Amino acid sequence: MKLSVVIVSYNVKYYLEQCLFSLRKAGRSLDSEIWVVDNASHDGTVEYLRSRFPEVHWMENEENVGFARANNMAIRQASGEYVLLLNPDTFVGEHTVTGCLDFLDAHPEAGATGVAMLKDDGGFAWESRRGLPTPFTSFCKMSGLGTVFPYSRRFGRYYMRYLATDEVHEIEVISGAFNMLRHTALDKIGLLDEDFFMYGEDIDLSYRLLRGGYKNYYQPLQILHYKGESTHKSSFRYVHVFYKAMLIFFDKHYRRHNRWLTPFICGAVVMRGLIDLFIRQKDRLIHLLRGRTDREVGRTYLFLGRPEAIEMVCKLAVEHDLRMDFVAADATGMPDGHHDPSLSARQYDYVVYDVGAYRYEQILNLISRKVKGRRPRLGTYSTDTQKLITLTRVY
Repeated sequence: MKLSVVIVSYNVKYYLEQCLFSLRKAGRSLDSEIWVVDNASHDGTVEYLRSRFPEVHWMENEENVGFARANNMAIRQASGEYVLLLNPDTFVGEHTVTGCLDFLDAHPEAGATGVAMLKDDGGFAWESRRGLPTPFTSFCKMSGLGTVFPYSRRFGRYYMRYLATDEVHEIEVISGAFNMLRHTALDKIGLLDEDFFMYGEDIDLSYRLLRGGYKNYYQPLQILHYKGESTHKSSFRYVHVFYKAMLIFFDKHYRRHNRWLTPFICGAVVMRGLIDLFIRQKDRLIHLLRGRTDREVGRTYLFLGRPEAIEMVCKLAVEHDLRMDFVAADATGMPDGHHDPSLSARQYDYVVYDVGAYRYEQILNLISRKVKGRRPRLGTYSTDTQKLITLTRVY
């Protein structure tokens, strides 16, 4: 078998459904298998999706065992030459998976490859490629030097912004949201370290690949990553788990030769965690003080799709009181989508694409196109699921 896809899911059944639909389209010509490990979701994920995706191998945990352990459960069962670790709150372009496979076939020195992850406004997610968080790189990131000098190879190494986003590059850390690995490399270096409950295990895995003699690569093939829809990133738990993972990584790989740095690293991690928690809570507090309990009230939407999809979405818009304009369109008649000159006179908060009228790859290309002014956020609609999905809502 060529490829085994492993997805760990927790309470994101509609996002996972979209992810699986995109994989179904991307893998039509592949000898592949998909494993979904559900970490004790309480939203009925498996019951909802099992009959819709009979080709998927489902594994159900009775408790949330963490990201690393859950991935390992499926990897031990996987038979693919390559293993793709994929987040459930993503969708992939039709040629993204095959492009990665072709690259790994042609580069035997590569242990793994990542891709260009897009945010819901089409912006590039800098987590797509990172440098190892060595003590100095970590200091630059936490002190703000990396922000002041983002394109410096010395101070801005954590996010590697000095590398072009539209070219293949050798990098150090590949995100666990999309990480295609050579199975023989995993056999050599070992699976994910289960000391990491969530976050940090991708950094540790990337580092062990490098130490094992492999190279890690970034490719400008696109996916959308809603970035943590399966976690509450404004919560204390998120900040606690994330920065605890950073300490585990430091203890494992750097403490022995940098013992004198230990109290400074621990103090910096705690301080940075508190600052991040404050920043993440700030917007929520401002909205509460202003009496705004729903940030989505008053948002404007543009829907592009087939007439039958328009009819369905129109009912959703009425039901949820959404301010939405409709345009009958598809990739043939309106290939520029929301960039079409006839639509440029008005700006919208969201542009929603009918995935039956536009391929996932086309949607990614359109939402990532650079334009002046404010960029709309992405929504998708499928007549198969009859769900409209954005970063913050599922209608």
